Amino acid sequence: MAKKKEQVVKNADTGSGGSRAINKFRISDAVMMLIIILLCATCILPFIHVAVKSVSGNSYVLAKQIYFLPKGINFDAYASIFRDGSLVYAMVYSVVVTLIFTVLGMLACTCAAYPLSKKRLKGKTGITFLLMLPMYFTAGIIPTFVLFYDLKLYDTMWVLIWPLIYSPYNMLIMKTFFQSNVPDSLEESAFLDGASNIQILCKIVLPLSKPILATLSLFYAVGRWNAYADNMYYIKTDRLKMAQYKLFQMVSSASESQSVTLSEAAAVTSTPEVLQAAFIMFVTLPIICIYPFLQKYFVKGAMVGAVKG
Repeated sequence: MAKKKEQVVKNADTGSGGSRAINKFRISDAVMMLIIILLCATCILPFIHVAVKSVSGNSYVLAKQIYFLPKGINFDAYASIFRDGSLVYAMVYSVVVTLIFTVLGMLACTCAAYPLSKKRLKGKTGITFLLMLPMYFTAGIIPTFVLFYDLKLYDTMWVLIWPLIYSPYNMLIMKTFFQSNVPDSLEESAFLDGASNIQILCKIVLPLSKPILATLSLFYAVGRWNAYADNMYYIKTDRLKMAQYKLFQMVSSASESQSVTLSEAAAVTSTPEVLQAAFIMFVTLPIICIYPFLQKYFVKGAMVGAVKG
């Protein structure tokens, strides 16, 4: 009995000592915290500055008096954006393209990753090599332009969707996740019950893969939403240009002529700098609204899918 009491006391002391060791604040901890705070500040402070500028008065912005607190609060820039039909249309069009692109991209990625994650697939090594090759080599802009033109994709919505729905990097992450987190025993038991490959994928594998599905969906959506180079190269019709390219045109025109071109119906009363800030917030808002709901899946899927292998 005495030995048991001594053991309990010893364990309690060890536990308290361990707690003290964990709670002990060191200089290295302070340095790491400072580095993390500085890295976070480099991302957050510019965003706050743009947001504050978008709702500040024109005179204060022109006088360079706006930093992280608004002055002369007004929403004239946002009102001008909503009155300008082309910007609102570009936003809605961008949302539609991004949704279609994300759905088709996830379908292509899943159809490639699931078979390659199985040892029973014959020729797996050669197929993987061929599917990973585009990750390292591309044809270049001119051959790509000629190809899209011959395929009748030039100056259509689909030129923004079909060429990029397959991502070797995303496929590799999903394949690694399937191999590491979906037990073979589940699939074997399903095969014994007469399930097909498609049934196993839809009813067993995908329900167990919500983290990686959310992660890669966010990768696809953010990548498509922020891209504008293909708009520049392969789109000439104004109504087929996405919001990010509209923003690029706005910033370029304002830098060259110190003015922003909007329709007459917009009744612009804001300076170009304030209008640019408002439009940046306008096109950034959808991603900001979506990310908090997918954050837990994003972190888990990125760590499990990319680190394990």
